[in-house]
Amino acid sequence: MVTALKESKGDKLFLVSTYIYLCLALVVVIYPLIYILSASISDPQDVNSGAMWLFPKNLTLDGYKLVFENPKIWNGYLNTIIYTVIGTLLNLVVTLPASYALSRSDFVGRQFFMGFILFTMFFSGGLVPTYLLIKNLGLINSMGALILPVAASVWNIVVARTFFQSTIPKELQEAAHIDGCTNLRLFIRIILPLSAPIVAVMALFYGVGHWNSYFPSLIYLNDETKYPLQMVLRQILVLQEMSAETTGAAISGEVAMAMNSKAETASLVKYGVIVVSTLPIIAVYPFLQRYFVQGVMIGSVKG
Repeated sequence: MVTALKESKGDKLFLVSTYIYLCLALVVVIYPLIYILSASISDPQDVNSGAMWLFPKNLTLDGYKLVFENPKIWNGYLNTIIYTVIGTLLNLVVTLPASYALSRSDFVGRQFFMGFILFTMFFSGGLVPTYLLIKNLGLINSMGALILPVAASVWNIVVARTFFQSTIPKELQEAAHIDGCTNLRLFIRIILPLSAPIVAVMALFYGVGHWNSYFPSLIYLNDETKYPLQMVLRQILVLQEMSAETTGAAISGEVAMAMNSKAETASLVKYGVIVVSTLPIIAVYPFLQRYFVQGVMIGSVKG
C-alpha cells in the first residue's frame, strides 16, 4: 500500500509563495493586454483622462472603423505579410541547411566554420558600415534591405544544429548513404520530415521577428507605400505626441480643439492597430505551441 508523503511546513510555504508569485506575474502580464483591448473600444477622452483603467467605458468602435477605412494601414498590413512570409522562408532556407551541415561529424572544417559564425555573433561592423554596404549594393528602398541583412541568426543556427545532433541518429544517415541516397536528397526527404519541431520553432522565431520589426524600414525605406505595419503605427504614435505637445502651447481655442480632435483620433487608431497587428501571431501560435516547447527544450539542454 502506497502512502502519500506528508508535506513539511517548508514545502507548504514554498508552494504558497509559488502560487502568490504566479498570480502576481499573471496580473503583470494580463493587465496590459486587457487595457489595450479595452482602450481600443472606449471613448478616447476616458482613456486619456485615466477614467478607463481596466474595463471598457463608453463603448465605441470608431477606432476599428478608422483602421479598416485607412488605406495606409491596409497597405502596411499587406507589406508586413509579404516581408514576413518571404523573410521567414529565406531564413529557413539559410538556417536549416547550415545547421544540418554543421551537425554532421563527417563535415570537414565544421569547427572552423562554427567558430567563424560565432565570431559574427559577438562582433559586427556596426550600423554605419552596414548602411553603407546596403547602399552600395543598391538595396536602399527595397525589400532586400529588410530581409537580406537578417537572413540568418547565429543563435538559431546553434539551436537547430544542436537539435540535429541530438535527434537525428548517425546510423540513419549511414543507412541512407548505403542505399544510394545523396546528401541533398537525405536532407530533403528524410531529415526535414523528422525535424518538424525545430522547423516550427525557427519559423515562429523568425516570423515574429519580421512581424515586429520596424527599425530597418526606418533606416532603409524612403517610400511610404513600402512601409510595414509597425512603421504605420509609429507614424500614428508620433502624430499623437506632436498633437499633445502642440496643444500644450499658447494657441487659439479653435486650433486647440482641432489638435485635440486629431489626438483623440490618433489614440483610437493606435490601440486599434495594436490589437489588429497582434491577431495573426496570436492565431498562429496555438498551432505551433507543441512543436515550440519540444524544439526549444531539445535545443537548449543538449550541448
